[in-house]
Amino acid sequence: MSASPRYIEVMDTTLRDGEQTSGVSFSAPEKLTIAQLLLTEVKVDRIEVASARVSDGEFNAVKGITKWAKANGLLNKVEVLTFVDGDVSVQWMIKAGAKVMNLLTKGSLNHLTHQLKKKPEQHFAEVAAVIALARKKGLECNVYLEDWSNGMRTSPEYVYEYLDFLVQQPVKRIMLPDTLGILIPSEVYQYISAIVERYPGTHFDFHAHNDYDLGTANVLEGIKAGAHGIHLTVNGMGERAGNAPLASAVAVMNDYLPTVKTSVVEKSLYSVSKLVETFSGIRVPANKPVVGENVFTQTAGIHADGDKKNKLYFSDLMPERFGRQRRYALGKTSGKANIENNLAQLGIQLSDIDLKKVTQRIIELGDRKEVVTQADLPYIISDILDSNLIEEKVKIENYVLTHSKNLHPSVTLRITIDGEIFEVHAQGDGQYDAFMNALKKVYKQKKRDLPVLTDYMVRIPPGGKSDALCETVITWSHDGKEFKTRGLDSDQTVSAIKATQKMLNLI
Repeated sequence: MSASPRYIEVMDTTLRDGEQTSGVSFSAPEKLTIAQLLLTEVKVDRIEVASARVSDGEFNAVKGITKWAKANGLLNKVEVLTFVDGDVSVQWMIKAGAKVMNLLTKGSLNHLTHQLKKKPEQHFAEVAAVIALARKKGLECNVYLEDWSNGMRTSPEYVYEYLDFLVQQPVKRIMLPDTLGILIPSEVYQYISAIVERYPGTHFDFHAHNDYDLGTANVLEGIKAGAHGIHLTVNGMGERAGNAPLASAVAVMNDYLPTVKTSVVEKSLYSVSKLVETFSGIRVPANKPVVGENVFTQTAGIHADGDKKNKLYFSDLMPERFGRQRRYALGKTSGKANIENNLAQLGIQLSDIDLKKVTQRIIELGDRKEVVTQADLPYIISDILDSNLIEEKVKIENYVLTHSKNLHPSVTLRITIDGEIFEVHAQGDGQYDAFMNALKKVYKQKKRDLPVLTDYMVRIPPGGKSDALCETVITWSHDGKEFKTRGLDSDQTVSAIKATQKMLNLI
């Protein structure tokens, strides 16, 4: 009978270490929303939400999170970075309503000597005093060994002397950070396995950074070496090159470490990624594993053909695991199979001769670096085959857009749906928002729902000039599926309206 899988704690530090990403500062409501999603839907074990003493805004954000967490029985899952500063951090914790402190201490002799200018005995005594005070005040205490990775390389005697001291203290977890992201996987395995073997009754967390793009690989080795917990961030956010990314690390553990398990819900990883992307303003690269826009998109026609023939280009990393869908891109390398897949999703069938003509046109557009979306296919077909495939049941007849200082932008819209004419007026936070509010009024009269706008990208078309055309690509979600529409015009709002009219006819 095989042993049950070993449980690995996942601590997400997006709201603390991740917020150290250059140019990122979450507001208190944003922090609360991310915290709620991480604990209730993603179901990580713990979240590190702030550093003590940073600012009044940080204090109020932590108070909001701890108030919610306490009301929902989750307060012991909320952690705050604190410092060896007598009773200052402890008092801050108490006022903020937090119960778990992650004490930042020195994990290398180099840091201790040159930053604090103290001897080990003095540092240990000060650490012990803070831990004792925290425990007296009813706080749970974990301890970080800052610069631990350099400590193991250059001063292992100091690290072991410090660990010998720490395991005698009333701390719950000892946390081993690769602060500068310098370790390679073999070193992670070597150092952590030696420590776990030497202190078998102690809980050790591993905290990886991604400076050499080895964060996920190092997490894998840390767990194999016996680490009991790992620290991750949504989208790999963090200082410099960031931390080990949550989605990638969880996927790797689930697929390559059958002897361990976590509580993380894979289907929630994409939604939290998009939320953090929106709040942080840091765009997720299109090729970011698991959560990137393109990672479940087949571009080469040979791959699409292979997918049809016994799923030759599928792996265990299936998009459905993460609440996503496989897509087939349209461009110069698409090939017939890619286009057939997209046509099938639109319910369109073409003869082999017509399909070759459409394929050739898409290849030509790709050569000119033009973006082709699934929504463009019917228009391309109509143009090439001189058919009446496009029947515009919805037509935006006219509109007046206004934008004035100190007044809400507004729109007067005249639209025809199945021959029925509607004329409405609406305001919004911007001209396009006003346009969408007007549309919602019309569709409410028709008792029909509009798709949800999930992404809105504006750019100069590839190869274009800044004073020429503006391209707007809008991503919509409708009936559980995502699709894109594209508009092109010299005016940004008009290009968005053109993309929206395509969407209205598609649905």
